[in-house]
Amino acid sequence: MKVLMNSAEIRQVVDRIARDIVQKNKSISDIVLVGIRTRGVPLARRIGQAVAEAEGVNLPLGLLDINLYRDDFNRAGAQAEVRETRIPFAVEGKCVVLVDDVLYTGRTVRAALDAIVDLGRPRRIELAVLIDRGGRELPIQADFVGKTVLTSALENISVHLEEIDGRDEALLDEGDAA
Repeated sequence: MKVLMNSAEIRQVVDRIARDIVQKNKSISDIVLVGIRTRGVPLARRIGQAVAEAEGVNLPLGLLDINLYRDDFNRAGAQAEVRETRIPFAVEGKCVVLVDDVLYTGRTVRAALDAIVDLGRPRRIELAVLIDRGGRELPIQADFVGKTVLTSALENISVHLEEIDGRDEALLDEGDAA
């Protein structure tokens, strides 16, 4: 296992992504954050806290479960656990910033896009990820990236967050690639 990001680096990346979101958008009053379950949720909270500290504005925060929208849901069958989606605001006309930990094939983001559009028609949807590992199967690109790490299909990236795992770190398991 190789450490890609430690706790301090994750904190720096979250702060930078928060600044970039504010700078890219002319008015932060139209921005809402939506964390993709599981690890996108605490990352979205952290981004929201960083924006609140810097700008004095609390961005609305939602939680999104994409399991029903997955293109492999039928194959996942009984293993697919559907969890709560909580979007306590209208997405209509808003800039929705989807937040996830790792972007790889693009399939999770595609499912999230379908779920958001079912809730209304946002003005724009942006994507913020902690790590972009390349390897797209779909034409999906993040607007805000913490770190880019190009990987092979044999490699795996694990993100651990304090709120879920008791520690902050991002690790690369090189599998048989090493």
